[in-house]
Amino acid sequence: MTWERVAFGVLGPVVAEGDGGALVLKGPRHRAVLARLIVARRRVVPVSRLVEDLWDEPPAGAVGAVQTFVGALRRALEPDRPPRARSRLLVTEGPGYALRAAPDAVDAWRFETAVATAADLPPAAALPRLGEALELWRGPAYAGFERADWARGERSRLAELRLRAVEQRAETLLALGRAAEAVPDLDAHLTDHPWREDAWRLLALALYRSGRQGDALAVLRRARTTLIDQLGLDPGPRLRRLQADILAQDPGLEAGAGAGPGAQPGRATGPSPITEAGPVGGAARVWAEAAAAYGQTVGGGARARLEAAVGLIRNLAVTGGGGLEAAREHRLAAIAAAEECGDPELTARVIGAYDVPAIWTRSDDPELAERIVGAAERALAALPGADAARCRLLATVALEMRGTRSPRGPAAAREAEEIARRLDDPALLVFALNGAFMQSCTRAGLAPRRDAIGTELIAVAARHGLVTYEVLGHLVRLQARAALGDFPAADEHAAAADRLGARHELPLVGVFTEWYGALRLAAAGETARAEAAYRAAAGRLEGAGMPGLERGLLPLALLCLRLSDGDSAREAGRRVDLGADWGPYRPWAEPFALLGAGAEAEARAALRALPEPPPDLLYEALCALEAAVARDVGDRAALERTHARLLPATGQLAGAASGLLTLGPVDAHLPAIAKALGTRPPG
Repeated sequence: MTWERVAFGVLGPVVAEGDGGALVLKGPRHRAVLARLIVARRRVVPVSRLVEDLWDEPPAGAVGAVQTFVGALRRALEPDRPPRARSRLLVTEGPGYALRAAPDAVDAWRFETAVATAADLPPAAALPRLGEALELWRGPAYAGFERADWARGERSRLAELRLRAVEQRAETLLALGRAAEAVPDLDAHLTDHPWREDAWRLLALALYRSGRQGDALAVLRRARTTLIDQLGLDPGPRLRRLQADILAQDPGLEAGAGAGPGAQPGRATGPSPITEAGPVGGAARVWAEAAAAYGQTVGGGARARLEAAVGLIRNLAVTGGGGLEAAREHRLAAIAAAEECGDPELTARVIGAYDVPAIWTRSDDPELAERIVGAAERALAALPGADAARCRLLATVALEMRGTRSPRGPAAAREAEEIARRLDDPALLVFALNGAFMQSCTRAGLAPRRDAIGTELIAVAARHGLVTYEVLGHLVRLQARAALGDFPAADEHAAAADRLGARHELPLVGVFTEWYGALRLAAAGETARAEAAYRAAAGRLEGAGMPGLERGLLPLALLCLRLSDGDSAREAGRRVDLGADWGPYRPWAEPFALLGAGAEAEARAALRALPEPPPDLLYEALCALEAAVARDVGDRAALERTHARLLPATGQLAGAASGLLTLGPVDAHLPAIAKALGTRPPG
């Protein structure tokens, strides 16, 4: 089925449009619900919060009314969605709702992206981008919701961003030598916003560059009068300096000499392109000013810039979604640039600075991982010794070789951990422990080892303020305790990870804890609720920037759920759709599908072609899947090898080491395999 694309407009009255034109959104509270979800920017808004935001004094049936509004919005936004089919746009998630609009589906989001992009473009390219961005405005943002507390901050932020964009466009015209074109828009801009000191500066400069020196001085006098009368403030130093420079006819005021008086090469003199109200605005100003100062001070120093850039890339990776994907791309570029400098110590620092905690034992980009390992190995060969740089390179090798059977990965993990302990450096130790965790799936039954790693990660990270590694430790222990069937302890670690993730703005934490919630339902035998939870959790993975985790996970989880619910391999196979994206798990799905279709000989052949599962957190699960088909078709060789592989995991739950899914106790699989072999169960 082709789903209609829906676009949303909030830069004016709140509207929605489909392929066929405007969509009917019914009454004002329907629009309010939609607007409130757009303000949340794809995040979940609890029903209780919607009730508080919609009514000053909620009526008795407020929750039911919200549900009615949501149902009507879903019908309006997805008119072709079949009855009872799950909404892909306005989704139910946890305690509330979220609007999973595409990044370019909301005009305000497109506006922000265009303005931010224009700031990094040369003037000739920035000008049309800014013009298109400003044309998106149809009136005040979120018009009709001026009195809504939930809209106030977003309305103010967008209004300020629009004013900055108008001034940014004028400054771009000045940079292009088109000063006269900037005058009319700046004049109108100041009529409505006379307190904008930078707009007065730009207007005076535009008039001067248009050959209107007298008018430029008159504008500066008018600015002084307006600022004193309306704000009780004298003009700032930039306006005063501009007046002096105009009177002196300073050559630096001419086009090509800078955007304003005192401009210096490499330093931005105009307003920051994006300024927000409140604490976020303060952070944005600090960021812009620090970046400008860094660019002026460091200049073209490639080494210093590379090392600073990799720190930004590291922080970008933990923001989730597009940030994680962008970090992967920029990381490789930074490493390549470092190698081009011919300085192995610089390369080692650039590679080792990306100490981003990793919880999933399958690579998101194997080709990228291989290239990073190659660069790390070249740096290691050029830097003998056992210092911090070597430790970080070895930990990187261990992390990037996750899910492979090369002996180099475990060896690198061991050496990195030895160096970190010898140097007694907490930051090095948690990085090395992450590498050890990634290399701790070489066989079944290693949950106790991972539990010990997680315990040390939490202790070291909490003691030294290494928050992201403290979160990693809780997630590692969540997985390990789930594998050991200790769900009360796993619940505690899930809650601790969620608290830290919320406090420190780490959105990817919730992806893993939501999948764990589905696993809990599956382990409790609540099949219907577990299936719904798995589907909701899969929606959370979309756009999270973790293809190594996402691909094939939902169909795999549902197959495991059906087998745990009592289906035979043949019965479960009838519901296996090989047209779905099984990702790396397709070889384990094919024997089920063939068996379900009655093609037993082909199922046997597919079973015999199965490789040993990769050394990752789903090792036991894939072994148990292989055993399920082998029992059904009576394949003795497959039964013997799966029994041997699963035996070390006695007392654990197959698959639960992932923190995502389970096929039930290994202690149930082993006797079933032994029975199919015609032997006595062990023990």
